[in-house]
Amino acid sequence: MSTSISGEEAVPGPDEHIADAHERLYNHDLAPVPLGKRTWTGYSIFAMWMSDVHSVGGYTFAASLFLLGISGWQVLTALTVGILAVYVLMNWVGKPSQVHGIPFPVMARVSMGVMGANLAATIRGVVGIVWYGVQTYFASKAVATLLVLFIPAVVALREFSFLRLDGLGWVSFLFMWFFQLIIFQRGMETIRRFIDFCGPAVYVVMFILMGWILSQAGFESLNLTLGGKVLSGGEQWLSMGNATLLVVSYFAALLLNFGDFSRFAKSERQMKVGNFLGLPVNFIVFSLVTVIVTAGSVKVFGEMIMDPVEIVARIDNKFAVVIGSLTFVVATMGINIVANFVSPAYDIANLFPKHVDFKKGGLIASILAVLVCPWIFVDSPKAITIFVSVFGAVLAPMYGVMMADYYLIKKQAVKTAELYTMSPTGHFHYDGGWNKIGVFALLLSGAISIGWEISTQLFKILPENNFGWVIGAVAGAAIYLSMMKSAHRK
Repeated sequence: MSTSISGEEAVPGPDEHIADAHERLYNHDLAPVPLGKRTWTGYSIFAMWMSDVHSVGGYTFAASLFLLGISGWQVLTALTVGILAVYVLMNWVGKPSQVHGIPFPVMARVSMGVMGANLAATIRGVVGIVWYGVQTYFASKAVATLLVLFIPAVVALREFSFLRLDGLGWVSFLFMWFFQLIIFQRGMETIRRFIDFCGPAVYVVMFILMGWILSQAGFESLNLTLGGKVLSGGEQWLSMGNATLLVVSYFAALLLNFGDFSRFAKSERQMKVGNFLGLPVNFIVFSLVTVIVTAGSVKVFGEMIMDPVEIVARIDNKFAVVIGSLTFVVATMGINIVANFVSPAYDIANLFPKHVDFKKGGLIASILAVLVCPWIFVDSPKAITIFVSVFGAVLAPMYGVMMADYYLIKKQAVKTAELYTMSPTGHFHYDGGWNKIGVFALLLSGAISIGWEISTQLFKILPENNFGWVIGAVAGAAIYLSMMKSAHRK
């Protein structure tokens, strides 16, 4: 069996498996994807990104960038620079998983050790679970709109609440939670077909909504600067930098686990084509549509509305409300699959591979997503930007450590079979299954990046900025590189 990989060398073939894999490290979901089952084309990756971006949360995030006080064109410039950076970073993290056919928690074993990877998987899994709940809550608001439209009596459910969510909110949230779970439990191929549909469907409705807004408000009357602030030259540059880095932070979760999807790509070229269409092209177009609709809401409704579900609910046409609400339900399910379900499912399976597979891991993640009471995290657009930047700072160090290790220490040469062995002589056994250098670099750089975000976002000790992701990633890479070279480890 050919398992020694360097760059584009051979990977396990369609009928091969990892011999003598340890039960603590291996099950059929964590195993390398055989060549014959790598069916994702560039369009599949493109559709995946559409599903990730085209959501209520993505809409609110894109609109919030225009509240920074700089002109619409300055925001678009910063947005373009940010998403191009994401495109490059995503190609870097996607390549090793595409070459080896392995998911993120297995790839993390390269730098963290076969057992130390559980720490990385747990960190990513926790973030995914919280976001899963948040996006489910966003979708449930569209469900509540439909319930009120067709069953007005359900408004009475709003008279009582539990854990800061009213009765109608609970009914809508649990319905959305269960409906998603039915689809998600059908496996990755069903997931691929579902997200192939989600992204384009949302585009159709968003363009129709934009056309309606423009017909009511008129394009010439729109102001693409939504914040109403007056900034000095230096403050404008800082705001542009913040906007750029917020874009990177928004994708921080998938900058870790994009390998969960790239492992199914037919080739590296197909992955890059899908990334280009889905990131720079798609994100910029969607952001433009978002800001036009948001700016137009001021003219049409007399106030700025940053929730597309609320805009749809105010349209005086029952058919439009139904189609719009259902579309945003589908959109949010799409992003929950891409960013928030697949990763925790793999991460939890990686913790207990003998007893938990992908589907069981997804079920556990779904249950935990309810227990975190996600509606508390996102009660305002400002809360979303803080939420994004802090979690970006949490995840960034792991990205820096993994990329520094794979490209600069390992030189892209990894033996796939050794990722599944507990043998003390295995290359990724390190210190009893843990790479202590990787763990130390992760914790120290994490303390630096999280401390930076808390100092700026919460305590206001430093000027408000969103440099946490870059600081965390660079610190993680630098600390890891220096310590690995000092220890003469490869």
